[in-house]
Amino acid sequence: MEKQNRQYDKEALLIFVKNLQKGKVKTRLAETIGEARALDIYRELLTITKSVVEPLEIARQVWYSDYIDEDDLWPGVAYEKRVQEGKNLGMRMQMAFRRAFGSGFEKVIIIGSDCAEISTSLLRQAFDRLNNHGAVIGPAADGGYYLLGTNRFYPDIFELDEWSTASVYDRTIKQFHKKRISYAVLAELNDIDTEADLKDSSLVL
Repeated sequence: MEKQNRQYDKEALLIFVKNLQKGKVKTRLAETIGEARALDIYRELLTITKSVVEPLEIARQVWYSDYIDEDDLWPGVAYEKRVQEGKNLGMRMQMAFRRAFGSGFEKVIIIGSDCAEISTSLLRQAFDRLNNHGAVIGPAADGGYYLLGTNRFYPDIFELDEWSTASVYDRTIKQFHKKRISYAVLAELNDIDTEADLKDSSLVL
């Protein structure tokens, strides 16, 4: 698709994914259902994520956990591919945002690939919220968040003491207040990290 759409040079969606490797994805889920089925579930979550972001006429970047996979479901002609860098999730996200804003984007949103409930309309809503707010966040039921976006680079919001805990969302909100960043909150959704999450979802394999 040609870059004649005004959003291509202004809005960027960063998609953080893990490389499809047995034993390295959905590890908490794998503890109870096995590594093979956990890998299948993560593959399905990636497919869902792609179907949701595909209709968006914006710049889209896939950030891999370990290495760039040139032969996967993300076509290189439609998705810029990069590798995450940093000692923890916060540092990896911070670096990705820094590069995106350094490239001239005016709105940057990041999502993971663990949420089967996310939708195209919700992503569009998130970008719209950045017209009138400095940040937008989508809380996850486990205390984290499934989406985070800003309209400028705020490095401090990624500098939390701990990640993958039930307080990540609350501590990020505190950072918004501390830095006087106006923010919008989206609907709460469920990530799929455990067998209980899987049973509560509509995902069927």
